[in-house]
Amino acid sequence: MAVASAPNRGMARFPLVIALSALAAAGAVVVLAERLYRELEVRLAGAILDVITTSGVYVAPDRETVYFGLSSATPFGLRMTPECSSAFLLLPLLVVTMLMVYFRPSNAKRVFFSLGISTLVVVLVNQLRILTIVGLVHWFGTDDGYYWGHTLLGSMVSVLGGAVSLVLFVWLATRKRAA
Repeated sequence: MAVASAPNRGMARFPLVIALSALAAAGAVVVLAERLYRELEVRLAGAILDVITTSGVYVAPDRETVYFGLSSATPFGLRMTPECSSAFLLLPLLVVTMLMVYFRPSNAKRVFFSLGISTLVVVLVNQLRILTIVGLVHWFGTDDGYYWGHTLLGSMVSVLGGAVSLVLFVWLATRKRAA
């Protein structure tokens, strides 16, 4: 005869299975719906540019493109390609989250909080990258500005921002609570 208060091992693992499944599903959605994600990124970039510039902005979400400098002599459009999106920078965060939740389910709440903050950082860093390109195109012209903004500084912003996001994620997920 079983004791009524004995823990049911299967039920104790159910929230863990749900959490891991949700993370795997989020990763699948990021991969499968990356075009929609890029459209959203372009819309966000357009909204930010519309607030901080006066030279006109147009967003063509169906082409994943934001045009800026429309009232200037050199309007320019940036197309968000899959490799320029922050979508695939989120995948390592999701995988690390899955591993941390699997091995330490008791820390799941803290790890999910860390994932949320780090995801926000990744998205904002990519917007900063876009703003860097826009600023350099405005200052140095289309050829030099795009080269420096996309190839050099934009890449540095992405790499440094990704590193900051990952370090922030690990720090938030593993720090000890104040006594």
